[in-house]
Amino acid sequence: MGLGSSAPPDMNGQAAKFVKDSIAQDTVVIFSKTYCPYCKIAKDVFNKMKKSYTTIELDGRDDAGEIQSILAEITGARTVPRVFVNGECIGGGTDVKALYESGKLEQLLSV
Repeated sequence: MGLGSSAPPDMNGQAAKFVKDSIAQDTVVIFSKTYCPYCKIAKDVFNKMKKSYTTIELDGRDDAGEIQSILAEITGARTVPRVFVNGECIGGGTDVKALYESGKLEQLLSV
């Protein structure tokens, strides 16, 4: 399945299981690409907070397009980063930074 494929992703397949299991494995999970400046913004926020997180770097994976399609089904967007806190998508890099600056990210992490 190529990036331009319009077929809906298999939400019961291996890649979907990987995405769901990954989201469940840690309090903070970031689907990222190593060269993405918005991904760096999100990681920098959690580093500043000294909060550990799991990163799934999609640019090193053969199934990156499929994973991004699955993330689009789950979150409504296929862009990275897709940041999850306690299993809920809180958005991308600028969303994380805004939540941090408003103090709401700290609240989400203390639940």
